[in-house]
Amino acid sequence: QVQLVESGGGLVQAGGSLRVSCTSSGRTFSTYAMGWFRQAPGKEREFVAAISWSGSRTDYGDSVKGRFTVSRDDAKNTVYLQMNSLKPEDTAVYYCAAARYWSASWSIYDMDYWGKGTLVTVSS
Repeated sequence: QVQLVESGGGLVQAGGSLRVSCTSSGRTFSTYAMGWFRQAPGKEREFVAAISWSGSRTDYGDSVKGRFTVSRDDAKNTVYLQMNSLKPEDTAVYYCAAARYWSASWSIYDMDYWGKGTLVTVSS
């Protein structure tokens, strides 16, 4: 069982930066690919970023490419999402998730475990 807890959400002005973190309590953290998804009010949950178990491979949703960076620190059982040049449309609850297998096209159905999310609000 993998338990995931997100932190670091908050209120930031447009153009600003924020880093959210996700810490796992499981001892098998390093064997999972990790992903970030987000869900805005009234919208479906969408893929944001993913990183492989080795950290050598990453993938990003089109709307965040060039602005967001995913990374991981297996010694701390933590995955990070660095968000730069934030826009009001980035406002959402950000969820961390773990996947046993790498996906060619990420969806919520690829993920095996989920955190409860952290709210990011970008003001204009």
